[in-house]
Amino acid sequence: MPNAIRVHETGGPDVMKWEAVDVADPGEGQVRLKQSAAGLNYIDVYFRTGVYPQENMPFTPGMEGAGEVVAVGPGVSHVKPGDKVAYCGAIGSYAEERLAPADRMVKLPDGIDEQTGAAMMLKGMTAAYLLTRTFKVGPGTTLLYHAAAGGVGLIVCQWAKHLGATIIGTVSTEEKAELAREHGCTHTINYKTENFVERVKELTDGKGCDVVYDSIGKDTFPDSLDCVKKFGLWATFGQSSGPLPELNMGMLAQKGSLYATRPTLFTHIADRKDLEKISGALFDVVKSGHVKIEINQTYPLSDAVQAHKDLEGRKTTGSTVLLA
Repeated sequence: MPNAIRVHETGGPDVMKWEAVDVADPGEGQVRLKQSAAGLNYIDVYFRTGVYPQENMPFTPGMEGAGEVVAVGPGVSHVKPGDKVAYCGAIGSYAEERLAPADRMVKLPDGIDEQTGAAMMLKGMTAAYLLTRTFKVGPGTTLLYHAAAGGVGLIVCQWAKHLGATIIGTVSTEEKAELAREHGCTHTINYKTENFVERVKELTDGKGCDVVYDSIGKDTFPDSLDCVKKFGLWATFGQSSGPLPELNMGMLAQKGSLYATRPTLFTHIADRKDLEKISGALFDVVKSGHVKIEINQTYPLSDAVQAHKDLEGRKTTGSTVLLA
């Protein structure tokens, strides 16, 4: 019988338990996967702690993974047994085997293995929609990205450099600053020793950035708004430091007729055609070599507790994979 991580009550990392689970035959529109890897993401913490409540308990966390299709249910034609696939947006990836919705599966192209697929789907497609849809980044764009040495950050830095942008990234250590610069970040700011608003003003001759990408939440608000140029965009897409306070829309007027958005990947890929388009763009930029997906940490899936402790302790960089 396969094993999976199960959460019976919300709380700290230790609420995750490694347990044997039954996996049924796939039903209508489902596939059964034998997984080799699951990606680790901060959204997993939100589910584990109850920030994003689950209707049914216990549940298996994890929003992205990769493996081999071993069976398909009725109505499934775009994948078949033996296909190597990756996915994100279907909770339950912390498992050796699982059922999953077939319409979330994308075939891995030649040259991209399962570990890389598991490491990049959520983070890579997040980078894709941020840079190509939320704000169309190109030559002449100046952007600020918080947590530039994180999993999404390192992909954004590489991809934005390929698109011709000037990238300002915040980091917490000099080691992370060096890592971000190695991946294309033009300027780094250590937010523990420097005031990032003042440094952004210096680096942009007082103008500010065209777009600020902010997944931090409470700790970077409202300072992020002071980094946006007139008529620029503030894109908040996470809350790793805690939820944002209520936003007074008048602040956007006071700070320069700013635009603000709260996008999510799952809205962008809800339609199958959009999923294929965004994942295809990611596969293309990775296969071209302009973006390299670096797996900087691996853990046995059974050791998810330690992986979460390290993630929340800001001890990880780049992508982290749990190996089944």
